Amino acid sequence: MANNKHRTSLKDLAKELGVSIATVSRALRSSPEIGLEMQEKVKELAKRLNYRPNPFAQSLRKEAPRMIGVVVPNLVTHYYAAVLDGIEDEARKAGYSVISANTHEESAAEVTAIDNFISLHVEGIIACLSQNTTDYSHFEEISKMDIPLVFFGRTCMPDKFSSVTANGDVAAQEATQHLIDTGRRRIAFIGGPNHLDMVRRRKHGYLEALRENRIPIDRDLVVCEKIDYEWALGETTRLLKMENRPDAILAFNDIITFAAFTAIKQSGLRIPDDVALIGFTDDVHAKYVTPQLSAIEDQSHEMGKVACQLLLKNIAGDDKIYKKIVPQKLVLRETSAKKEC
Repeated sequence: MANNKHRTSLKDLAKELGVSIATVSRALRSSPEIGLEMQEKVKELAKRLNYRPNPFAQSLRKEAPRMIGVVVPNLVTHYYAAVLDGIEDEARKAGYSVISANTHEESAAEVTAIDNFISLHVEGIIACLSQNTTDYSHFEEISKMDIPLVFFGRTCMPDKFSSVTANGDVAAQEATQHLIDTGRRRIAFIGGPNHLDMVRRRKHGYLEALRENRIPIDRDLVVCEKIDYEWALGETTRLLKMENRPDAILAFNDIITFAAFTAIKQSGLRIPDDVALIGFTDDVHAKYVTPQLSAIEDQSHEMGKVACQLLLKNIAGDDKIYKKIVPQKLVLRETSAKKEC
C-alpha cells in the first residue's frame, strides 16, 4: 500500500496494482487501449490514495518549475502585500517561484486555494487564516500528506506547523499604557473575530494594561466581531454616541483603524482632543493622514522573509516545528498626544 504521508505518484499506483506506469497513465485518461475494468480499478485506487495529477508534468516535457504557494486573506492591504514581497525576495534567492491566492477573508476560498496548490504540486505552502476559518480539516490533509506548510499572522494547529507571528500582546499593552499615561481612562478596543489567535493576543495585551493600572474593564468598550470597514465604522459610531463614550480607541488592524478614524471625524469629534486613536497599521498610511496616526507597525516584509526561510527548511527535510516572533514597534504621532487638562 502506498504511504498516505506523501503525495501519491503514478509509480505508487502502478506498484499497488502490479502494472506499468504507462498503463496507469492511460487508464486515468480513459484511453481505449485500456479495458474498462482496469480503468475503474486505477481510478478507484487513485481516489482512495488521494492522487493528484501534476499539470506541469502533463503540459511540459521537462521538470516542473519549483513553486511555493501563498494564501493571504486580503492581498490589497499593504500588510499582506509587504509580507508577500518578503516571501518572494527570499524564494527567488533559493530558486523558487511564488503563486499567491487571495481568499478575500472567506474560508471556502481558502479551502479551494489549498486544494489548487496541492493539485499544482507546489513544494510548500505559506498561509494566513481567513477570518471565517474555524474548520481546519484542509490543513489536516496537508499534514497527513507531509506537504511543508508555515503559518504567518493568524495561525492554527501549533503542534503540527511552524509559524511566524508578531508580539501583538506586548505591543497592545504598550500602546494602551501610553494612552493611560496621556490621561485616558475609557479606552475601547475594536477587534476582529475572537477565535483568531491574533485577535486574542492583541486583546490580551490591552486588558493586561487596564488591569495593571487598576482601571475597571468595561465590556461595553470591548467590541470584537469581524474585520470589515463598514462594520467597524458603525460600531465606532455607536460607541461614540454612548453617554459615557470612550476617550481613546485601540484598533485591531488597518481596516478597523481607518474606519474608526473616519467615524470619529464624522461624529464631529476632534482627534486626539476628544478621542485618541492608536491602530495596528503600516507606516505608509499612518504618516499621510491628518492628524498623523500613532501606530503599531509590523515588520511585514521581514515576517514574509522569515516565513519563507522556515518553509525552505521544511522543504529541505527539517521536521522541527519553529515558532518565530517578529516584533512590532509603537510609533507615536499626533492622534495620541497628551490629553489636555
